[in-house]
Amino acid sequence: MKNLFFLFFLLCFSHQLLGQPAKQLVEVLVAPQNADYLYKLGDEATFNITVLKNNVPVKDVEIRYDISEDMMKPSRSEVLSAKNGVITVKGGTLKKAGFLRCQVNATYEGNEYKGLATVGFEPEKIAPVAQLPDDFEQFWNQEKSKMSAIPLDVKMTLLPEKCTEKVNVYHVNVQNFESGSRVYGMLTVPKGEGKYPAILKVPGAGVRAYNGDVENASKGYIVLEIGIHGIPVNLPNEVYWNLAEGALKNYNTINLENRDQYYYKRVYLGCVRAIDFIFTLPEFDGTNLIAYGGSQGGALSIVTASLDKRVKGLVSFYPALCDMTGYLHGRAGGWPHMFNKEINNTPEKIKTSLYYDVVNFARHIQVPGYYGFGYNDLVCPPTTVYAALNTISGPKEYFIAEDTGHYTYPEQRTKSMEWISRFLQQTR
Repeated sequence: MKNLFFLFFLLCFSHQLLGQPAKQLVEVLVAPQNADYLYKLGDEATFNITVLKNNVPVKDVEIRYDISEDMMKPSRSEVLSAKNGVITVKGGTLKKAGFLRCQVNATYEGNEYKGLATVGFEPEKIAPVAQLPDDFEQFWNQEKSKMSAIPLDVKMTLLPEKCTEKVNVYHVNVQNFESGSRVYGMLTVPKGEGKYPAILKVPGAGVRAYNGDVENASKGYIVLEIGIHGIPVNLPNEVYWNLAEGALKNYNTINLENRDQYYYKRVYLGCVRAIDFIFTLPEFDGTNLIAYGGSQGGALSIVTASLDKRVKGLVSFYPALCDMTGYLHGRAGGWPHMFNKEINNTPEKIKTSLYYDVVNFARHIQVPGYYGFGYNDLVCPPTTVYAALNTISGPKEYFIAEDTGHYTYPEQRTKSMEWISRFLQQTR
């Protein structure tokens, strides 16, 4: 029964991250009058609200709308009756760069249905609130130097049942930043003769197994898909469920009060260690390496490209861990939203977060990157994403799907792989 429940949870989680939300009987559509979802500071945003059943407006439906800045408490709420299922409301304005959100609840036959839209006010001007520690680079350079003295100790196991005519699949692990700590992953390698570029796929949040990216390996890429928790990534699902609800529950705040023992130290250094391993592969072309991920993985792709200059480009979807202390300054903070909880608002935890905030890694990104996100994301809010991306000096290509939350459209994933292909062709 536990395995069945875990499978259900995993399917729901995957759908949330990678697929569009399921369509409901009643739809609440919220859209700004400006088609590009953008306004100038001081301009008033106006939202059109439509309640549909079977694609037909619902008459005399009651709605409640809330207007708020990104992730903040509503500044205005009102209950109205949409006589013809359509109504327009004024959302106000912003005097500083940021995002304004209109969230709508519609009541139909005793059930509530939700919709939202978020608009930007000159978001390219959003600056981070996270401060850069004076010894930020020194800290990470020292940690990488200490790690480089530890043997890689590679262990690879071929998985014949997962291999195809074109691809070999391995379960691999290497020693991480200290003796006894390991990085595990699934490695897929093209079987054909020659040398290949590589993609390091870094994971979204959670505790789970990985299968290996056979699809992209069959197209001529070495792909290393890693986990972050120092455990094998091919175990029964029940193991991950027990860890997610037990020892690794809320792992993102473990030892947050201590810079040298915070959970993400082993994670960030483990990404560099994964690159060390890729460079040992005889099939790797020795040059072309891309970091790729979404959410927590979007954060890790930026972190990895910052920490390791061997990364030539990156793909980051809705990066987490950005501008995390935003809540302490009256605006949105990035996932895992630890600073909207009073228990975490201590000087020690705030100071530690600055050494792990993606904003401070983004400041050092110079390589080209492809970035995708949406304005309705309540997990990795757009204010925090822009706070990080606006600090990047390297070339940036965006695919913004304004109406998306914490998921991507298939077109965004397809375009990201097309970007990788074009980028690698230019570098060869």
